Amino acid sequence: MTPTIVVNCTHGREEAERATLSFVVGNVSATANQATAVLLTCDGVWLSTKGYADDVVQPGMPPLRDVLTSFVAAGGEIWACGACTGPRGITETDLVPGARIVTAVMVVEALTCGARTLSF
Repeated sequence: MTPTIVVNCTHGREEAERATLSFVVGNVSATANQATAVLLTCDGVWLSTKGYADDVVQPGMPPLRDVLTSFVAAGGEIWACGACTGPRGITETDLVPGARIVTAVMVVEALTCGARTLSF
């Protein structure tokens, strides 16, 4: 899939609001039948790992694990930055369903194909 919407998330549980908002926006996009990827970079890559999002809750928002699950169920893709996962020791076997490790080439390809972006 070449996404039409790419939401970049650079934060993990230390910024629950930004992490959750990334998937809220991604979920709205995916449920509107837009090809959507949430691109996780920097500490955001931890959100792609099994169990990490389970206890991330921002008051006034749904639990991140629920939004993340809905996003994937709606067809959204979770892209974990390869340059960010490597130094953190994160591999494909660590990832939640719907997530994959991507290269900068894949991100640039999506952008040159006209993907719109938003960052949190």
